Amino acid sequence: MKVWNVFVNELRRIFKDPGVTVIFIVATLAYPLIYKAVYWNEQINDVPVAVVDLSDSPESRAFLHKWNASPDVRLVCSCASMNEAEQLLRDQKVHGIIYFPRDFENQLADPLGQAHISLYCDMSSFLYMKAVYLSCNQVMLESMRNIQIDRYEQMGMDKEFAWALVQDAPYSETALFTPTGGYGSFLIPAVLVLILHQTLLFGICMLGGTAREENLDQYSFRSLIGRAGAYFTLYYALAVILLGLLPRLFDIPHLGAFDDILLFIAPYLLAVIFFSMCVSVFIRNRESGLVLLISTSLIFLFMAGISWPKEMIPRPWLYMSYLIPYTWGAHGFIHINSMGASLIHTNGFTASAAPEFVSLWILAAAYFLLACLLFYIRRRRKPCPSPA
Repeated sequence: MKVWNVFVNELRRIFKDPGVTVIFIVATLAYPLIYKAVYWNEQINDVPVAVVDLSDSPESRAFLHKWNASPDVRLVCSCASMNEAEQLLRDQKVHGIIYFPRDFENQLADPLGQAHISLYCDMSSFLYMKAVYLSCNQVMLESMRNIQIDRYEQMGMDKEFAWALVQDAPYSETALFTPTGGYGSFLIPAVLVLILHQTLLFGICMLGGTAREENLDQYSFRSLIGRAGAYFTLYYALAVILLGLLPRLFDIPHLGAFDDILLFIAPYLLAVIFFSMCVSVFIRNRESGLVLLISTSLIFLFMAGISWPKEMIPRPWLYMSYLIPYTWGAHGFIHINSMGASLIHTNGFTASAAPEFVSLWILAAAYFLLACLLFYIRRRRKPCPSPA
């Protein structure tokens, strides 16, 4: 059978199989919409917090007034003790507690004193912790600057000199690549790449399992090239929609050039296709692909070092992740799309995405050779049909 015939037959198999069609097309296009709907509101406002102010001083009230003025938190309860505030936190009526000790005012009045504030955050949600902690930290930094100026004046310094002394090292906060600071803008680009990887892996394994159940599996070189061409043709169009258009439609930070994304898609899809075809050789039935999809999705996401820092991943797992096309695809796409990197040269703060681009071509070549070897072995072991 010619390569072209295999190519056409594989496309027919895809669209004649409702399950594979749903995975390849419907799921690939629907999952990003679901994730965007879930992370539509990237920031949370008016997080309820409780106050335990044993100092009851003008300084503590001024601090609370500034904190309550921020859009992130809302002071809903003033408690007489920490036990009362902790009960509110356990009941999820508040998601943060701020505590002022009795000696807060006296420590501020002492030129050598050190006042303490205790902040307790609800760690059941990253967004609650982020809103409570960052808003309190900003108010605290501003208050510390005013306290330093007051203490310098108490030491006899001129007010303008004290102000200049405090401002010797001014700072400004700039959110790079994710201006909103939201979790969705950070996570969705990596999820888009994972969706392409996992739907391809699942669909190819389903097709391979179905062919083995019906004893229609073929392991010739022409079959390998023709099937890979069919998957690549279909998924290149889907990848252009997911990686090229959806970030712009969803208003996700997209700083990279569209041409770079188009070039980057090719080695990524080839690496995933040949990787999936290698795995499909060991699939014996149609349902095994679903088990593979469920068991590997979160593992691939964590091993890639996107949602979990790479420095915290054990070395054996980190090295293993380099064999997964998703690892290089996720980092490369984030560098291009979210950080404005180029495949050729450096651009501003970001480095070139060429290392990921080259690594994907190497993986594509390696898995292509491995697929050829596995197909050859399977063809040699496949029993010949008995004569009529």
